[in-house]
Amino acid sequence: MSDKPTSIEEACVTLGLRMTDQRRVIARVIADAQDHPDVEELHRRAAAVDDRISISTVYRTVKLFEDAGIIERHDFLDGRSRYEPVPDEHHDHLIDLRSGHVVEFQSEEIERLQEEIARKLGYRLVGHRLELYGVPLDSKPKG
Repeated sequence: MSDKPTSIEEACVTLGLRMTDQRRVIARVIADAQDHPDVEELHRRAAAVDDRISISTVYRTVKLFEDAGIIERHDFLDGRSRYEPVPDEHHDHLIDLRSGHVVEFQSEEIERLQEEIARKLGYRLVGHRLELYGVPLDSKPKG
């Protein structure tokens, strides 16, 4: 892990949140994640850096970061809440129901259609979340 503060750490400082060493490790684990880990996976990764970090510390820290608007929670139909830093740019998610792998994507066409639908229904869109669920095209159903 780098010594340079992550955007999560910088946001915590800006908001006046106290940054303990354990919170700093958890912030860096979240910032470094290339996937959307759940709390158990965040704990595994954080404990590999500092084995004094308990799962309850990870739960409390994730809740603190989420309540402060620093990270986002996603519930992707697998019963586990997963986390990512609040993105700089909006993106949507495609979730592989077989592997649980999450693919981030952006589509100007989808964004335009959502705005158009809201307008036709008499609304101004102020936010949205799009989650697509699928299985790989080359996979065959079992049975």
